[in-house]
This record gives sequence, C-alpha cells and structure tokens, in this order.
Amino acid sequence: MNETTRPTPFREAFYRRERRSIPLVRQFVRAALLDWACGVPVDDVLLCVTELATNALVHGVPPGRGFKIELTCGETLRIEVHDSGGGQVRRDAEPVPGAEGGRGLLLVAALADAWGVGERDPGKTVWCEFAVSASKFVGSGPRAHSLP
Repeated sequence: MNETTRPTPFREAFYRRERRSIPLVRQFVRAALLDWACGVPVDDVLLCVTELATNALVHGVPPGRGFKIELTCGETLRIEVHDSGGGQVRRDAEPVPGAEGGRGLLLVAALADAWGVGERDPGKTVWCEFAVSASKFVGSGPRAHSLP
C-alpha cells in the first residue's frame, strides 16, 4: 500500500436479541462516526440504524440468536444489519392507518441516499447508505463539530 492509499474505515459489532441492544447499537454507530469525522447527518444516520436494528430484533432474529452491524465509511457511509432469521422485507409495504408501527422503512427510504436488502445464508442483510460530505454537520452536543 502506498502512502496516499488509506484503508476504508470499517467496524462491526454483534448484539444479542434484547431490547437493550438498540441503545448500544446507537452508541456504537455514534462513536464510529465521531472517531472517523464521517461527514454525514448523524441524527438521520442514528434514526435509520435504530429502525434497521429494531426490525432485525423484532422480525429477523430467532430466539437465542443475535444480529450484526457493519459500518464502512468511504465515499459513502454504509450500514449493514445482518440477521439470521427468515422473513421478507417488503419495500412497498404501506403502514396500517392508526397502527403504532410499520413506518420504519419509510423513514429509512426518506432519510438515506439508498437502501436495500440482500440475501445471506441464513437470513438477510438490510442496508442503507449516506453520501459523505465534508460540508455536512457532524453530530450534536458537546463533541459535535463542523468538518473543515
């Protein structure tokens, strides 16, 4: 590898099939984005990763198993949520009027630059991507900053 080539930042983590995993996923992603100074809208990313992880937890992870999150930050930030369960992800699903749930993937579609579903054995991978821009605001709170 020459001096001008840097490896693409990558992180992964595995989470158990427990409700308390969702805030841990958010902490993991936020820490990676701040460490990498990844120029993405952090609040939008955290909302999307929350929706994808919650869907995996509720619909995609069989009892006794867990799910994996993979993050890659290059020209795009790619978030992948891998589960080992069956089931289909319906891209065209309309939420039931008055229902408390069923809008998560609509949010992901509205906020992310791209999203999709891939097969794996067993289970599936649901992913979303955000374009990386040095001009986007990174984070909120005391450690937040604008990228130069």
